[in-house]
Amino acid sequence: MTRRKLVAGNWKMNGSLAALAELEGIAAAAAAHTDVDVAIAVPATLIAAAHARVPALAIGAQDVHPAEKGAYTGCISTTLAKEAGASFSIVGHSERRADQNESDVLVKAKAEALHKAGMMAIVCVGETLEQRDAGDAEAVVTAQVAGSLPDGAAPDWCAIAYEPVWAIGTGRTPTVADVAAMHGAIRATLRDLIGEGADAMRLLYGGSVSGANAAELLHTADVDGALVGGASLTAAAFVPIIAAA
Repeated sequence: MTRRKLVAGNWKMNGSLAALAELEGIAAAAAAHTDVDVAIAVPATLIAAAHARVPALAIGAQDVHPAEKGAYTGCISTTLAKEAGASFSIVGHSERRADQNESDVLVKAKAEALHKAGMMAIVCVGETLEQRDAGDAEAVVTAQVAGSLPDGAAPDWCAIAYEPVWAIGTGRTPTVADVAAMHGAIRATLRDLIGEGADAMRLLYGGSVSGANAAELLHTADVDGALVGGASLTAAAFVPIIAAA
């Protein structure tokens, strides 16, 4: 099955109103490469301004709360994110799992809230270096998939991003064989969980993706796109990844 590539950027806690100028070059590349979906998740404070500046580019949030509203100081609901201009959100990023102790149950609830709001969910999974060295990488990741996958998950609103924690921002990447093996294991787990829809669901790779390694990674078996961190902050670094896809 041919799955349309998705290249999603994650600005994390970076960016400013002035930095949004970079989105114009990214939006132009997205328009030029009509066979690739391009999206950028910006800090919550920049969603509205980013959407206003490049309305044709998919702008997203980096996290959402599972509740629509309530006494949750500092949190962003799907309703708030969508009203600001977000069409998707990342959930379960490894940094949130580690730093905010987010569980699979919580990640699943967030993804389900996104679906209810008519938004796309990019659900992140991945292992630490210690887990990989112990030989537990596949078991850890497939368990996260099973625990984090929202009920009714479907390819038109849900994607899975595999991000080996030890490769994020370090410049280190797994071998292509390692990536293919893990994505294959994720695909097999999805088939067990959702049946035929698994073959259409996009699996993204995230972990020090750059213009230099994108072509090889993005055309590896069962890799349907990328979740890009630092290289998504500038058009100069991000556009080559779009072109590689």
